[in-house]
Amino acid sequence: MTATGQALAPVELDRRALDLSRGTLPPVSRPDATLAVLDTTEWFAPTSGGIRTYLLQKELYITTRPWLRHALVVPWSTDGIVEREGARWYECRGPRIPRNEPYRLMFSVQRMRRVLTHERPDVIEIGSPALAPWLVFRALGRRDVPIVNFFHSHFPALLSGSRRPIPPVREILRDVAWSYARRMDRHVTATIAASRFVADDLEKAGIPNVVRIPLGVDLEHFSPDRRAHAAATRAEWKLPADGPLVTFIGRFAHEKELDVLMDAWPAIQRRTGASLVMAGEGPERQALQQRNRGGQVFWLPFIADRARLADLQAASSVYMATSPHETFGLSPLEAMACGTPVLAADGGGVREHVLSSGAGALFTPGDADDLAERAIQLLCEDLASHGARARAFAAREHSWDSVFDRIFALYERIQR
Repeated sequence: MTATGQALAPVELDRRALDLSRGTLPPVSRPDATLAVLDTTEWFAPTSGGIRTYLLQKELYITTRPWLRHALVVPWSTDGIVEREGARWYECRGPRIPRNEPYRLMFSVQRMRRVLTHERPDVIEIGSPALAPWLVFRALGRRDVPIVNFFHSHFPALLSGSRRPIPPVREILRDVAWSYARRMDRHVTATIAASRFVADDLEKAGIPNVVRIPLGVDLEHFSPDRRAHAAATRAEWKLPADGPLVTFIGRFAHEKELDVLMDAWPAIQRRTGASLVMAGEGPERQALQQRNRGGQVFWLPFIADRARLADLQAASSVYMATSPHETFGLSPLEAMACGTPVLAADGGGVREHVLSSGAGALFTPGDADDLAERAIQLLCEDLASHGARARAFAAREHSWDSVFDRIFALYERIQR
């Protein structure tokens, strides 16, 4: 259950086809709402993660507050619409992004203009840096609507922090990415950063009006109480009945730097007898499987059922967060809410979770030997004490209601 007393809705909802370029759009819900918000992002798909969770939780927050109205514009395989109380999704047909499955792009200014004209939002929030911002800017024309950019994806760090390009190329990529970010910021009223790591980088890059608001976690759903049936969870997924479980849940993509975990795992498994659980989908899945074919590694699919996902988080001994570029790290926070400590790269938003909670450990980014040593050490420590600190941190600072109270206060302030 969420903090507002509702279960997080699944993505597979009752949707109907509708040509957004010329079909008749249904009347807006809650026409007398005092604040109408429209979100748009390319990072939303049936098997996507943190941004999707954030938007679904925002929708639940709005549905319990009749003075608010919400619309969401996202790419999909076909045009369509999903209706719910106080909320609506517009799905715009778009092609897949190569090597970034399951994500898609949106291209149609016309579709975006029709939706914006119809919904008449008081505030627009943009959640990705590719084409969606420019569709909004062009579709708005001269209309003066406040725009918030939620900096979910730290693309300058992803480009310049990659271990593949040679150093001069990294510097060029970094400069180009920050130049792009500043150009986009000219159209934006405020930028939300979910971590101090991101907020500091934005301010150093010369981007003004940065507001730090962390993401939240469903504290009732992701709970240490689920640890009571860890044995059943292991049996359900055909995992070993005994021994530590180290878990990663998320998207198998280059920026997650999961190759470091694959390189470190044989040493971890040999010295601790732990099993590694890799749950999710993504373009790097096959390559990662080929990189480590044995060594007690269990590959699970994307888990859409939120109850089963929380059960797996709670059954884990340690959650693994290998990327130093996470703007926040929602899945690691969900693990912490379940009483599971985190081993994280010493960089990015997850690092802040570990340091603030004292519930876990950090390793040098990109260093498989250091990851292995830190994991072995952590697995030999008092994991129950780590877990208690993890849960206390999540409960103290990260309820969803408190997050959205702050976000909607920002909306009201910039609307004036």
